Amino acid sequence: MVSKKIETVYPVQSAFSSEEDAFTALSTSALLAKSSVPYSHRRVADNYVIIKRIYRFQAVQSRITNAEKQLLQKYDFNTLEFSTIKQINEELSYLKKWATSTNELLRKDADSLLQIRCKELKYIVASRYSTITDEIHNGYKALERYFEEISKFYSPVI
Repeated sequence: MVSKKIETVYPVQSAFSSEEDAFTALSTSALLAKSSVPYSHRRVADNYVIIKRIYRFQAVQSRITNAEKQLLQKYDFNTLEFSTIKQINEELSYLKKWATSTNELLRKDADSLLQIRCKELKYIVASRYSTITDEIHNGYKALERYFEEISKFYSPVI
């Protein structure tokens, strides 16, 4: 009987990583950004990156309104300060699909949801991350990474 060696694939590793490297959830945000990105996402990301570079969010940003919270709840999304990286990555993949949907209402809602997420991120950064109470709810990192990856104005410091 011929014994075949079965290759073990670990879900915590990327196909691009070596055995020593662990695949992080933030890498998923970068990979999401590398696939086709709707123009509306790039526009929001460019706006975020430009404002961050120029103003560094010194001014106090407003929190989201009750109407915006209701829109998040309509699609069963948590607020950004209570979201994990995995939740945000899933939301981003949904928003990318919805932004190119044939359903006009879904496209409009997807653009509004991304604007809300950007507004939440600005508030978190402006408040110097004081609204984040634990390390589990760090979805803002995934959103910020996504914006940086898709913006044409972002240049990483080397």
